[in-house]
Amino acid sequence: MPRKLIPVFMGEADYRCSWGGRGSAKTRTFAKQAAVKALMFAQRGINGLIACGREIMKSLDESSFAEVKAAILSVPWLKSAFDIGEKFIRTADRFKGRVDFAFVGLRHNLASIKSKARILLLWVDEAEEVSEKAWLVVEGTLREEGDDWHAELWVTWNPERKNSATNRRFRLDPPEGWVGAEMNWRDNEFFPDKLNRTRLTHKKREPDDYEWVWEGAYRTHFKGAYYAKNLTQAKADGRIGTVDLEPLMTVRTYHDLAGAGDKADAYVIWVCQFVNNEIRVLDHYEVEGQDPSAHVSWLKEWCLDRGVKSCRIGLPHDGEQTHIDKTWWGIWNTASDEDVKFRPHSCTSGEKGAAMTRVRASRLQFHKVRFNEETTVSGRFCLGAYHEKRSEDDRDVGLGPNHNWASHSADAFGLMCVDYAESKGEQIKQRDYSFDKQDTSSAWTW
Repeated sequence: MPRKLIPVFMGEADYRCSWGGRGSAKTRTFAKQAAVKALMFAQRGINGLIACGREIMKSLDESSFAEVKAAILSVPWLKSAFDIGEKFIRTADRFKGRVDFAFVGLRHNLASIKSKARILLLWVDEAEEVSEKAWLVVEGTLREEGDDWHAELWVTWNPERKNSATNRRFRLDPPEGWVGAEMNWRDNEFFPDKLNRTRLTHKKREPDDYEWVWEGAYRTHFKGAYYAKNLTQAKADGRIGTVDLEPLMTVRTYHDLAGAGDKADAYVIWVCQFVNNEIRVLDHYEVEGQDPSAHVSWLKEWCLDRGVKSCRIGLPHDGEQTHIDKTWWGIWNTASDEDVKFRPHSCTSGEKGAAMTRVRASRLQFHKVRFNEETTVSGRFCLGAYHEKRSEDDRDVGLGPNHNWASHSADAFGLMCVDYAESKGEQIKQRDYSFDKQDTSSAWTW
């Protein structure tokens, strides 16, 4: 393995982590060491699972199965110690114990992770988008221990956002029992010549995202960003600066809801006012995995600090969905009191194509939007990162908005723009905003 990774696998640890860009041998090294650990357990007569997780895994093709298999087959003494089939990897029967590899998706299979018997090690690869809620559930599953061993969590990722749950938890403020290392292509003394030629070509042809892909920098460039030109123009026009509350105008909030069960990952609130022909955006709030009381407390405190006595709560079409034992509509109605009146209302229906309706409305109204710079940084970053998903085959066709960490804030922003248009009696034009060749190259760079 690369010399820089050796200390990560030495001695006692609860967490072993590595982050950085492409070509650093992170994934292959962690896959190989996971196989080594499986063999060590089996030799000692210990039975259990080596679990390999990713945020989304709909099939084995989207898992770390191929990486683990390739790592095992690359070392003769590992190859002889494992039985490998089309859908399984396990230690050979000749050992006293048996260790199986299990491959799981975290977003939709958190409950299945809880039920997995005797997890000896959990390795989460491509972990950038794993939510805080998922990490809390994951850590609660690692309870196994023996006289001189305990279950460990391994994490590898290419950082995209400084404030992602993964980056905060395992890099910026790592827990006790943590060892880790940043790894980029230059840290890999086995970096192949062919991959280096790929790197140099990328640097020449696509310099905007080179630092993120290869050098482990946070991502600042998003191809096909829906609002790239709008944000650039807003900055040029001076519409990102100081925006003050207008005391005589209604305070409006627009929400993207955390769902029940596995979907309870993020809740977003944009706070704004419609003043003359402007949408004045005053604040942005987004948290993951929190109880509804946290959202209510934040907005109530925001209003009380500014002497706001009444606030409109703009909910999407699923505002009637139940969270635990109440609908979101009911939660906000119940939270209303003499100090602050919350007035929930439904902004849109859930018609087919609603996501692109929000995109169209946002683009049409963006020239009217003014952002309070200091309090909307994270929200504007999400808007800048919201982009179209493209097919990975030769067709390269648009598949609609990419649903990821940026889409929660973008959806709530779109809800605000739809509601503004409707309040003015405007019709959202059914213009085709799918990207042409020129638009696809657009990007928002910080």
